[in-house]
Amino acid sequence: MQIQGVLQRQLELRRQQRRHRSLSVAAAARDFSANDYLGLSQHSQVRAAFQQGIQQWGAGSGSSPLVAGYQTPHAYLRRQLSEWLERDNVLLFSSGFSANQCTMRALAPLYERVVLDRLSHASLLDGVREQRHWKRFAHNDAAHAKKQLKPEATNLIVTESVFSMDGDSAPLSELAALDADLWVDDAHGLGIVGPEGRSVGGQFSQAQVPLVTATFGKALGVMGAALVGTDSVTDYLVNFGREFIYSTAFPAAQAAAVSAAIKIVQSAEGTQLRHQLATNIALFSDLAARANIPLGDSRHAIQTLVVGSDANVMRIGEALSSQGFKCGTIRPPTVPEGTARLRITLTAQHQEANIRAFVAALADCYHQLTETQAV
Repeated sequence: MQIQGVLQRQLELRRQQRRHRSLSVAAAARDFSANDYLGLSQHSQVRAAFQQGIQQWGAGSGSSPLVAGYQTPHAYLRRQLSEWLERDNVLLFSSGFSANQCTMRALAPLYERVVLDRLSHASLLDGVREQRHWKRFAHNDAAHAKKQLKPEATNLIVTESVFSMDGDSAPLSELAALDADLWVDDAHGLGIVGPEGRSVGGQFSQAQVPLVTATFGKALGVMGAALVGTDSVTDYLVNFGREFIYSTAFPAAQAAAVSAAIKIVQSAEGTQLRHQLATNIALFSDLAARANIPLGDSRHAIQTLVVGSDANVMRIGEALSSQGFKCGTIRPPTVPEGTARLRITLTAQHQEANIRAFVAALADCYHQLTETQAV
């Protein structure tokens, strides 16, 4: 390749920065890194729905939704989500990234000002960068968001319900009260926040939050996503959303599995799973405080320990891995410079003994590092 030298130089720079990423097959370990908050990816009903869907509909959809890839399980999932989240309509996508990019690229040009939280997901930022009329507001600062709006104009505010790198929640009530349409990426809230796990859909009306991104790969345990909103928006995206129009639909079997996961979330078992998750989060937070581990301020399943340097977060991550524990080691550019961190996620499936063992190992690794650097 003519750019081989450029590729190698850029990759070598990443290695020197301790920011080089590579793929590895997940080994059996005590996992504190996945977003499968309720453990539904392994639930017997979800797995059975996927298997039965494959038997009936095959392993793939065969084409884009507008050609022949839209099948009965897709239609059922759309109705199910629409009723559950009390919104007019739903459009399905292969991933949250695709849903956000498609929606942003299609709708942002129609607004006179688009304002995003400074820590908005990469999919939202990538979708709006080609526009000239967008601004960012200070993280979770509704007053600053208000200042960024264009007076007497069409405005769109974009944020997340729960932020993926800190586990903190947006001030949605304050943002919804501003003179703008509000779009909330509900990736890490759906399924576990609020009664029935309805999150934004249960807390706010469509008039208050007309656009919601619902992803299926976190608490629902499967894969894919949806843009949930008004009939006019979904109809517009069917006609102008390039990622939707020109992408193969995800398999009908996958839609069936997502539908099964939603039914569990809505059930008494779902309530019990959310209760167990809350219990595990509280236990982890209490044990970490007792061990003098300075976690971030989060009541969500996402817990963070900001270490600072890239090299140090990798040292702790590798030390934990050697003891059979897995958690996220997050470095720039995913997070701001100087804030490399461990991203720890709790699930309803974690046993008390494993949580206690993980906190003990984390405390040893973290304090050994800080004591060594203090010498």
